[in-house]
Amino acid sequence: MNPKSTLKGRGAQLNVPNRFFELSHEQRDDFLEFCHKEGENPDKNKTLYLPVFPKTIVNKVTSPDVGMMYSMNPYQGCEHGCVYCYARNSHEFWGFSAGLDFERRILIKKDAPKLLEQLLKKKSWKAETIVMSGNTDCYQPAEKQFEITRQCLEIFLKYKHPVGIITKNALILRDLNILKALAKDNLVGVNMSITSLSEETRRILEPRTATTKKRLETVKTLSENGIPVNVMLAPIIPSINSHEILPLAKAVSEAGALSIAHTIVRLNGAIGEIFIDWIYKTLPDKADKVLHQIESCHGGTLNESRFGVRMRGEGQIAKQINDLVHLARHKYFKGKRMPRLSTELHEQYKFGQMKLF
Repeated sequence: MNPKSTLKGRGAQLNVPNRFFELSHEQRDDFLEFCHKEGENPDKNKTLYLPVFPKTIVNKVTSPDVGMMYSMNPYQGCEHGCVYCYARNSHEFWGFSAGLDFERRILIKKDAPKLLEQLLKKKSWKAETIVMSGNTDCYQPAEKQFEITRQCLEIFLKYKHPVGIITKNALILRDLNILKALAKDNLVGVNMSITSLSEETRRILEPRTATTKKRLETVKTLSENGIPVNVMLAPIIPSINSHEILPLAKAVSEAGALSIAHTIVRLNGAIGEIFIDWIYKTLPDKADKVLHQIESCHGGTLNESRFGVRMRGEGQIAKQINDLVHLARHKYFKGKRMPRLSTELHEQYKFGQMKLF
């Protein structure tokens, strides 16, 4: 692979128009030529952190095939820059592009811990696992500065409430002390996303994520400290990482993971245009092959929205991928499984000492 991306450290290479806006912004060739002659940079490629103040932080998940009932996202947008990320489309709801804006305009929800605590103290709230990062990674680079995820984990521990975490960043180990305390009462499960064993593939697909080596070490450290880990082999992209399913499964099992999960890539909404632009710039020699194989998994299109089908795909290539994952589970995860998190303790801790009166 020989990446030829014009913007280093970014997944998307353009800002696609926001489907909710009548007007769009583009850089004209004559402007780019002017910048070149003047020695100016037309795109400074900097990340901006923008505070926002939502009224709620926990979302009820209505999709029947996602595997969670509630999610929360301390950040909107994600600097990791994974080119395939399904969360890109949600950035349009905030008035931004699903392309470069998604990676460079990060919305910071500083009130998230306070909003979470208000919810967990409600008399009407019944404990159910809340998954952090149902949309964007709660341990993305912004977390190192703002520590919102850590504050939320402290709230979950205070109220003995179950929490799930999805991440692809080794920064999670910073909070090992809190995670160990949660795990002691069976209140936490971690889902580590590992898409490839190849650093070359990882760099072009997920430019600002932790290295594969770091992620495997993170799985090992978490597991050794009694924190259950499931590894997301997601998404599987035909002819990019589909050949790695068995070696990936073997590596994460040896690192201590209790299970694996997978999805087949789907490029809904603006993601299709972003991915097509990216692959022709980054992997031009195999672009047509990859795109046609993705289409073969989704009835001839790049997107798929049907519940029960969208994650697994259809057709021969999808069957081969799903069969390989089934074989990997049988070969490397026999007798292993993720525990069901406890929902029984929260009621006792909901009101603290007030429960005595």
